[in-house]
Amino acid sequence: MVTVLVQSSSTSTSIFITMVAASLLTVKQAIPLVMGANVGTSVTSTIVALGQSGNPDEFRRAFAAATVHDMFNFMSVLVLLPLEAITGYLFALSKALIDASPGLTGEKPPDILKALTKPFTSQIIKVDKKLINKLAEASDKLDCEGVAEGAAGYEGQSCYAYLQKKSMLKHLFGNEDVEASDTLVGILVLLAALAILCVSLFVIVYLLKSILKGNVAVWLHKSVNGQVPDIKIGESIRIPMGWLSGYLAMLVGMGITICVQSSSITTSALTPLVGIGVLKVERMYPTVLGANIGTCITGVLAALSADASKLALTLQVAYAHLFFNLTGIFIWYSIWPLRQVPIRLAKALGDTTAKYRWFALAYLAVCFFIVPAIFMGFSLAGDAPLLVLITLCLITAVFVGFVNVMQARFPERLPHKLRTWAWLPEPLRSLRPYDEHIFAPMGRFCICCKTAKSTSVELKNVKAELAPSNLELAIAAERM
Repeated sequence: MVTVLVQSSSTSTSIFITMVAASLLTVKQAIPLVMGANVGTSVTSTIVALGQSGNPDEFRRAFAAATVHDMFNFMSVLVLLPLEAITGYLFALSKALIDASPGLTGEKPPDILKALTKPFTSQIIKVDKKLINKLAEASDKLDCEGVAEGAAGYEGQSCYAYLQKKSMLKHLFGNEDVEASDTLVGILVLLAALAILCVSLFVIVYLLKSILKGNVAVWLHKSVNGQVPDIKIGESIRIPMGWLSGYLAMLVGMGITICVQSSSITTSALTPLVGIGVLKVERMYPTVLGANIGTCITGVLAALSADASKLALTLQVAYAHLFFNLTGIFIWYSIWPLRQVPIRLAKALGDTTAKYRWFALAYLAVCFFIVPAIFMGFSLAGDAPLLVLITLCLITAVFVGFVNVMQARFPERLPHKLRTWAWLPEPLRSLRPYDEHIFAPMGRFCICCKTAKSTSVELKNVKAELAPSNLELAIAAERM
């Protein structure tokens, strides 16, 4: 939910890594959080797709393109979150990589980015860890005479007072005019750091999106539609290389996302192109997966900025985020029979949205707000209620998926009652009751709540007169 609110997985992942560096979270606690950040970032392209809701055909394609990112992330979490809870796969793999990295597990690992950041941060706040230890160990009855050089003038006063005075170094909070407790200063610095992080990322993304908006669309259109030619050996031997086109698009998506530091820009630039018919969902899919890998770079940079003593922990979280995406790509793309699962689910959502336009808003509300709020509430109630809820959801999802596959392919092997879902109450198997009794009346006031049928007649003549061909749209996209 944090990622949905800030509209950036980079921001939320950086916050989680910073919390690990501050010992507010453990690595095992942060891994599920970065999984959720991966899911939350896909909401941006879904919101972008709403801009094409005026045309049912374009809206169907655009919503399918936007939700293919959602489906990949949802399916990856459904597989890898239980696997992580049972085996600790991501934790163990990232820990093995940290242990194999020289200089990260020794007594004094290197401060990689502190040489650049410390001159600035020391002007805001400076903490002498040795003095803090002395303050904790000092007794109010102990005279500070002879404790350290420069104690003159503090005879008769407590060692605590002397050490507290000595700790006032030259920085923003290190002067006599500032009277604030350590707790208050810590809270102020934390809030300021989070605010600067969010604002900086927002400004970077906004500026890059404004500068590269047209060019990104053109580059993506050319590269995603690129086809790797077959290799010819003589006149009779041909080695097919078309399968590399998807991986090439994946590299393009990763490269652009690394440059602009936002997967939302990459997916948002592609979604309208799919909506107008210039690209296909099948060609957008690998580019989105590459964008997922590219956005992990921000987490690595945030990890490198941590204190040297915490560097191994923060990098472990960043590596776990990377391995989560790589494993998801291996499952849902490299294993080609499973490659069609996210694509078909996204197309089914697009078809549903073309029929019921209000479904797009309902989908956003349910998947990104209501369901996460329910799981958060159960998690606050304890581990047992959360496990029961997760188990019931998994059993229901597996049962419904299995029955749907059997109904489509081998209906004769099912009991007669399960060959259709007609035995269920209509609200549990169809959106028609909700459309007829709830959203159809609302359509008089909200255009997003109208069904496609109510607007198809109005748009038919306009579409015939104004809609350009796919070739014209492709040329227009290249001229942007």
